[in-house]
Amino acid sequence: MFILKNSSNISQVAQLRSPKFRQTGPSCTVSFWYYNYGFSVGAAEMQLLVDGLEEPTVLWRIYYNQGNQWLKAFIQLGRLPHPFQLSLDKISLGFYDGVSAIDDITFENCALPTPAISCEGPDRFWCRVTKACIDSFLVCDLVDNCGDGSDEDNCNPDLQCDFENGLCNWEQDTEDDFDWIRKQGPTPTLNTGPFKDHTLGTVRGHYLYMESSEPYVFQNRAVLVSPVFNPYVNETCIFRFHYHMFGKQIYKLSVLQRTVSNTKGQLLWYKFGDQGNRWIRQTLHINSSKPFQILIEGTIGDGFTGDIGIDDLSFLSCTLYNGNLPIISTTPPGTSVPVTLPMNNCTEEEFVCRSSGNCIQMTKKCDFRPDCSDKSDEVSCAMEMCNFEDKSLCGWYQKALEGTSETDSIHSTNIFKWGLGRGANLFPGQEKHSPSFDHTTFTEEGWYLFADSSVGKFGQIADIATPVISLTGPKCKMVFWNYMSGATVGSLQVLSKIGNITSKLWTQTGSQGAQWNRAEVFLGVRSNFQVVLRAIRGVSYMGDVAVDDITFEDCSPLLIPDRPCTVEEFTCANKYCIPKDNLCDFVNDCADNSDENHNI
Repeated sequence: MFILKNSSNISQVAQLRSPKFRQTGPSCTVSFWYYNYGFSVGAAEMQLLVDGLEEPTVLWRIYYNQGNQWLKAFIQLGRLPHPFQLSLDKISLGFYDGVSAIDDITFENCALPTPAISCEGPDRFWCRVTKACIDSFLVCDLVDNCGDGSDEDNCNPDLQCDFENGLCNWEQDTEDDFDWIRKQGPTPTLNTGPFKDHTLGTVRGHYLYMESSEPYVFQNRAVLVSPVFNPYVNETCIFRFHYHMFGKQIYKLSVLQRTVSNTKGQLLWYKFGDQGNRWIRQTLHINSSKPFQILIEGTIGDGFTGDIGIDDLSFLSCTLYNGNLPIISTTPPGTSVPVTLPMNNCTEEEFVCRSSGNCIQMTKKCDFRPDCSDKSDEVSCAMEMCNFEDKSLCGWYQKALEGTSETDSIHSTNIFKWGLGRGANLFPGQEKHSPSFDHTTFTEEGWYLFADSSVGKFGQIADIATPVISLTGPKCKMVFWNYMSGATVGSLQVLSKIGNITSKLWTQTGSQGAQWNRAEVFLGVRSNFQVVLRAIRGVSYMGDVAVDDITFEDCSPLLIPDRPCTVEEFTCANKYCIPKDNLCDFVNDCADNSDENHNI
């Protein structure tokens, strides 16, 4: 069937209608091949006309010239219990010639389930009228799988939500960036989002969707929170839902489970990218030894064609918990836990060794040399070696995040900052700009430190610093391995910071290849300073900066010997002894520059 457009009349409409169908089964689809070619050939759309419903439901739509080719269209009809027709409408513009054609229309899986003579087994359900035998996992899932509605009888409404009358007992999270929107019909943006809901399959039905247009930006998230459920250890709680992810800039939909209310929770399932213009069913089996909640999190991609929809949320073999989840208490910002010191006679300018009560000069605290017998003077200091394998930051900290909870709260994940990562936690496609293995173990289970470029904006800075280092020796250097790969990698810098004054010691910009690269930064003699790792974000998310295996080598200060310097040694002005071979070598080996004095 084709339409040849060669008239100059504007906005002509041609309609092709199907026979009338009584009903369809829950898996019904229709597909066809179409041809729409010409400079001003106009738009075409498929509409659903249901008896008793005045407003048509748009099922499929294309705009204007699609090129000199046949293309296939796929439409999800689903369960339609009332008589209906399909109408293919062609809207043609004037001025130029054009040809539109349709061929090979196919209906698939549209019949109701066939009757069964018997239906035995704990995992089967026998439909009351149609006598179909269906999987028990399909019971009470807000879909009429039987064709007579018997699988949806006597269901607990507290365990279901189709959004026809609001959010039910689900809630919008208060710590996310924006809210899910309840909607009928198409979303406002072309070429993304559903045309219709999943429950009714018409323009009259409701669903939730995540709007990806401005003012929302990349990595903004909308989170929907379930009621609290009782723990399930020996049995399994089953969660069913339908999702719609259609658009070139679709990013991510995730489902998480939490047992503490002020945390993000544990990832159960996720899906990335465009999944086609259709509703897709997902089933999750949940076990928990504690009361729990389910979080549905939608994340915005790089543009406005990234709308994500959800509908028909239901639980099976689950019961609601009469109470709230616990909250992890956090130490308020600026509050520290007091330390009980042993009896001592130390002054304010001295450090008290924790086990003995001995006094040492405060300048000997955090100098890479333990002067207390219990090494307490080097606790909470920069560590000589850090590989992050114990999942700690080894004393490195981010000033902007001081006082925040160690738990991964939803709200804090939108900040461009440093954090721990590993290859096993990467999402599909992320390995193109993040390390898929660490440097220490060379496995995907190994940990590293990285600045996550999937959040933040171009040019934003993430700093992570050591505690204050009181004194270093003349040969002190920091060695580390860095990974900078991706199309839009920014910069990595190493800074020295004294008070609020910073000086740049090392810098590297742009992609360095998909590999770990060694870097060495000379520190030399310094006092009362911090080392800062600074990541500067590139123009997009495709460029994480990672570091691993950070070591401070030869950094302990020189010791004044309890003997005179030998004939092979030079006596520094501060009484240190150094080899005479180190004289006048442009290196401050004495820590007071007396070995570089031109009068030697």
